[in-house]
Amino acid sequence: MEQILSSLSIATPGEGFINITSEINHWIVTNKINKGILVLFVQHTSCSLTINENADPRVLEDLSTFMKALVPEEGINPMPGRKGHIPYKHSEEGADDMPAHIKTSLTCSSLTLSIDNCKLNLGTWQAIYLWEHRSQKHSRKIILHAIGEIQNNNQLSKLSSKAS
Repeated sequence: MEQILSSLSIATPGEGFINITSEINHWIVTNKINKGILVLFVQHTSCSLTINENADPRVLEDLSTFMKALVPEEGINPMPGRKGHIPYKHSEEGADDMPAHIKTSLTCSSLTLSIDNCKLNLGTWQAIYLWEHRSQKHSRKIILHAIGEIQNNNQLSKLSSKAS
């Protein structure tokens, strides 16, 4: 068993989903990880990681719409039967900052996935997304920590001959 610890930087254009599946699979192939476990961790408090559908973009649109309704930028709307609107106390970094922190708390900052035959073991319609919760561009850092079996030259030769 080997361990590989690395990072990946992702530039975000602002709020939304960025499919990072191919970058992760490329990292796995580059590091020759045949079988193992991969932990992904995003080092930020206003974006998250999620696994979701990669076939119909309306799924991501609906997720974004739902989250915006659940966590409005204007502050907290009390539960039914309670009076008054409660503005966020943390607002120095912009109107979208505190809602982004809440969205991150409701989602995931890390994922654990299986690697098999040098690729992520995902379902047919699944992809890994970096979900940017802020409206401005950001550079996000994802830590990749793999524990597993590294391919030796014999395994690489067998895979190459199967691919031909």
